[in-house]
Amino acid sequence: QQNELNSFLWTIKRDPPSYFFGTIHVPYTRVWDFIPENSKKAFQQSHIVYFELDLTDPYTISALTNCQLLPQGKNLQDVLPRDIYRRLKRHLEYVKLMMPSWMTPDQRGKGLYADYLFNAIAGNWEQKRPVWVMLMVNSLTEVDIKSRGVPVLDLFLAQEAERLRKQTGAVEKVEEQCHPLNGLNFSQV
Repeated sequence: QQNELNSFLWTIKRDPPSYFFGTIHVPYTRVWDFIPENSKKAFQQSHIVYFELDLTDPYTISALTNCQLLPQGKNLQDVLPRDIYRRLKRHLEYVKLMMPSWMTPDQRGKGLYADYLFNAIAGNWEQKRPVWVMLMVNSLTEVDIKSRGVPVLDLFLAQEAERLRKQTGAVEKVEEQCHPLNGLNFSQV
């Protein structure tokens, strides 16, 4: 029964109640049918919704992009061991070659082209820090490519909150996510 599933919804008993809902960064279509009604109802009844980051704010997106970059004048070839850099470059060439076959007819019907999608995901990869390249490579799979264009659950809920004219906010700043990841040393990455 869907009503009996663990909903990842925590209630703070006050008047009115507050809720914490644990989301994951996957296309919402993969999980939406499994989110119990109590979670959906809490969202619908809320007036104010806070997210991890404000993914609808252009500054947030710009700051996330900028924090991924290596210091000025450096590129990935300067910081990765030569063999890893070569393997990465070959893998990205393979992904770029395979991407047209990974795309769905629906994506093509919406005007998405493989080259555009590849550049949107992997463009400027040689200027990114290793940890961000690792995260990027992990998202360059056939399954992930087929779901591109579908917002992750957090973004879907943020867009819904805006559409429903709910007040929104964020509990973290970009720097609070960026600095710990950028602080990892190469062996940790």
